[in-house]
Amino acid sequence: MSVTRFHLVSTLSPAEALAVLTDFGPARAQNWPSIDTDHFQVHAVGDTWAEVTEGTAAAWERARYEWDAAKGRVTVSTHESKLFGAGGGWVFQLSADGDGTRVDVELTREPHNFKQRLLAAALPIVGPASLRKSFAAALKAR
Repeated sequence: MSVTRFHLVSTLSPAEALAVLTDFGPARAQNWPSIDTDHFQVHAVGDTWAEVTEGTAAAWERARYEWDAAKGRVTVSTHESKLFGAGGGWVFQLSADGDGTRVDVELTREPHNFKQRLLAAALPIVGPASLRKSFAAALKAR
């Protein structure tokens, strides 16, 4: 198993950051650079959960998002992934930081073959900077 952690600080309030993370409307692909419209599909949505496929031709995943506004937490469980298969996912923990929000991110990958193990081994080394950059615009990081 590979675990990659990083954080960023957003100018958004915790409620606004949660809204960005859990907005599965048509603008999602425009707001997130790691999602294109050809690889974005909402399968089902509830009050505190959604199941979606999102990403790009190079890297997409089908996942279940679950969120708790009171705890400031979004958990994403990967059901299927082009690069890693099933298992693992994301955890976003939101906490007030001055007049903005600190977003702590944890990405877990469970590789199933040699190629996936190589990719997973590289994630904690090269992942934080590139992942932080891909989240920065959507979450209005400073």
